[in-house]
Amino acid sequence: MPYYARKHQLNNSLIYHIMNRGNNKEQVFNCSDDYLHFIYLLKEYSARFKIKLFHWVIMPNHYHLLLEINDPENISSCMAGLNRAYTHYHHKVYTTVGFLWQGRYKLQPVQKERYLLACGRYIERNPVKANLVDKAQNYLYSSAAFYCLGNPDAITAEDPSFIEFGQEITQRRKSYTEFLSNWVTEEEIAFSNLEEPRGDKEFVRKLIKEAGRYMPKRRGSPLKRIVA
Repeated sequence: MPYYARKHQLNNSLIYHIMNRGNNKEQVFNCSDDYLHFIYLLKEYSARFKIKLFHWVIMPNHYHLLLEINDPENISSCMAGLNRAYTHYHHKVYTTVGFLWQGRYKLQPVQKERYLLACGRYIERNPVKANLVDKAQNYLYSSAAFYCLGNPDAITAEDPSFIEFGQEITQRRKSYTEFLSNWVTEEEIAFSNLEEPRGDKEFVRKLIKEAGRYMPKRRGSPLKRIVA
């Protein structure tokens, strides 16, 4: 189990940016039934493991989740179960065999108070970056429409920072839509590299102090630098 999936005193300010990709970057979601089944699984596992899923996107060959889990020790079991369940579905529907995902999911600890919205924007803009839609809220399989249009999706838990976009819900949605339309290059750098946690220096120092290091060692890879 990765150290950052253990219980610790930072639990109240720690969320997780999780990504997994199809093996060899191959497409794993081919039609609306595939996307909807994965959303069904997200709903099931969110309830089972008491997860708040603040932002998410399902792309043709990968997915991103930004979540808070009641017990961080369960993160490995949750993600392993989710990926296995979709793999079983995919093999059954498409008569495929072997590995569906490109290894273990990647997980990035994110400081809730400082980077929740920024990471959410990075996630929800994925379809725009991939030229699948011109506006993030027009993509059918992400949380963007929940915030911009008020479309219920059964899995999105409202980002606690969303209320800061305005007193009235219509103003919040309008302001969030404008926020989502603005692209910030630094976010691409910060959140596309899931090998490093994202937080201020004090946040990262606490992770290091409690765990001894802030990313698990990988064969042939040096200790990662602090990102703040």
